Amino acid sequence: IMVSLAQGSQLGIQRPEIGADHHAHQIDGRQDSADDQGCNAHGAIPRAGLRRGICILTQHKRLSIQTDLLRHDPRILRDMQAASLLPAYLLHDRHDLRIILVQHDIRAGLLPDTVDKFLDFICDVGNDLQIYGSRLYAVINCSNKIEVMDAKTTKRIGQIDVPNCRYLCFHGQYGYITSYAGPVSLDASHAQIGYVARFDTATLEITGTCLVGYQPDELVIVGNKMYVANSGGYMVPNYENTLSVINITTFTEEKRIPVAINLHRVRLDKNGLLWVTSRGDYYDVPAKLYCVDPKTDQVIDELDIAVSNLDIVGDSLYACATAWNYVTMENSVLYSIVDINTHKVVCDNFITDGTDQNIKKPYGIKVHPLTRDIYLTDAKNYVTPGTLYCFAPDGTMRWSVRTGDIPAHFAFLEMPRELSLNGEK
Repeated sequence: IMVSLAQGSQLGIQRPEIGADHHAHQIDGRQDSADDQGCNAHGAIPRAGLRRGICILTQHKRLSIQTDLLRHDPRILRDMQAASLLPAYLLHDRHDLRIILVQHDIRAGLLPDTVDKFLDFICDVGNDLQIYGSRLYAVINCSNKIEVMDAKTTKRIGQIDVPNCRYLCFHGQYGYITSYAGPVSLDASHAQIGYVARFDTATLEITGTCLVGYQPDELVIVGNKMYVANSGGYMVPNYENTLSVINITTFTEEKRIPVAINLHRVRLDKNGLLWVTSRGDYYDVPAKLYCVDPKTDQVIDELDIAVSNLDIVGDSLYACATAWNYVTMENSVLYSIVDINTHKVVCDNFITDGTDQNIKKPYGIKVHPLTRDIYLTDAKNYVTPGTLYCFAPDGTMRWSVRTGDIPAHFAFLEMPRELSLNGEK
């Protein structure tokens, strides 16, 4: 299978070589052979194999088809046909965004069709990507806007202007976006406080703002409360150290919860607990992961692991980290799995086949909720094309493909059970 650039050069989807002596291994409590994994002894694709496509927003050039192979398992086929939850989009942190939309028929044995789409709007620094209802929202940080598109056709619907916008969440008819408010500027005396803007998802009009801490990043809603991670990232070394708690009904900040300095991510798990990341100060204060109980608004646990990005699926928190330290002048690279029930690190490296030695700077991570395939991006040196990897649940690489600069943010698109491809259901 080849991947081609619009300007004529070619890229290949790299898949690990599978020899005739490829051993069977344990998956989901049973022994699966190489054939069961979606490839035969020579690495060829069986006619019965199920394919799943990925849509990618890239910088500079268009990428064509990118597919991953699911093992031919009737249970997975059944789940996919019932839910039809498919990987959809990958947003880069750089500008000039393009989308390649790969549509597929979920019936086993049929190859996917490819639709190449180009977004001709100018963008600078993609910072978040989410699908809510029938719309796709792309946060373009340094262009001070949220681009709104139809999630299935990527047709542009409009934009929402928000200065130095950061991260999105949704509740009911409204969307919420954090904003640093001021320009991009590292300044210890920076006095521009951040805020959360509320917009109507039907009209795309801003309907209110709520002041929070300095340089707010991720936010999440629990019941009638919104939690916002304040970083103070522009105010080095005077970082913020709190979560703002906002009442959704009144849209006012009720209080702040002290957690740790330089907060970044905040995610909700299935147990109703919040997982909050701190980036530390890059010197003596290490990056850590914290657990906050929204019932008491108290920190109930902390883990001594760095987390740059994470995804929570089922009982597991999957994390990758590139933690820089100015004392050692080195990055600490981690690929961890945390059990959200025991709050213990159960895996120090979820990549089991040595592929991690080829990854320079793990950046974005997303785990498929049905198959548990792990999608991981490598930003490399931040100025040259990165790489998107797909790993099986056992940590072995399924494939990798070159992307645009700084591949970072994912969104899954839930498709109807019956897909129409070229007029054929």
